[in-house]
Amino acid sequence: MNHVFRKLQVTVTQQASILSPSLCRTTPSIQHPVWCTASVGDREYKGMPTHGIGRWKYLLPRQAPKKKKDKTQMKQMVSATDTAYGTLNVKVSGYDMTVVEHYSQYIHNLCNRLGIQVAESYALPTKSTEVMLMQEQGNKMYVEAVLKTHQRVVQLSSLNTSLCPIFVDVLLKNQPEGVQLSVKEHTEADFQARFKARPELEGLIAQINQ
Repeated sequence: MNHVFRKLQVTVTQQASILSPSLCRTTPSIQHPVWCTASVGDREYKGMPTHGIGRWKYLLPRQAPKKKKDKTQMKQMVSATDTAYGTLNVKVSGYDMTVVEHYSQYIHNLCNRLGIQVAESYALPTKSTEVMLMQEQGNKMYVEAVLKTHQRVVQLSSLNTSLCPIFVDVLLKNQPEGVQLSVKEHTEADFQARFKARPELEGLIAQINQ
């Protein structure tokens, strides 16, 4: 009798051990209340302290708005005296831009060595010249080549009259081939030549002013 009771007790304990995992699976798990909440709306998100994370522009100091560049105005010309010239333009022109640029730099450096005051150094707009040829049979013409003339100006002020012949003589002796050199007084027409002509814009401005 005791032997049979022991067998029944062993089987009950085995069944309990077998059923125990299933009971554990069916038991509801306690979840964190935040994980179980619904999706957070946009308004709640904007009120969170992490809104705007990653912004950095407000950390930089505020910069003043950029001012528009004023139009370049003509500088006041230096009047000539008994011992010095006024404002002179040393103009260099040629078809090879590299040679023209190097020669203008040479003139500028020579002025610095001789103590000649350089008021300004600038480039003029490039001019294009079309070379056209006529056919042997016919009257039609076609473009053979396009020549571009590059110009540089070194503006001098108060050049000494006794130093001027020596200065020009040195420039002529070191003048490269294919480069034209001219020295003349500065005028208002030379200042206007620095800017490209825009006839369409000038016509519209004239219509507005009428």
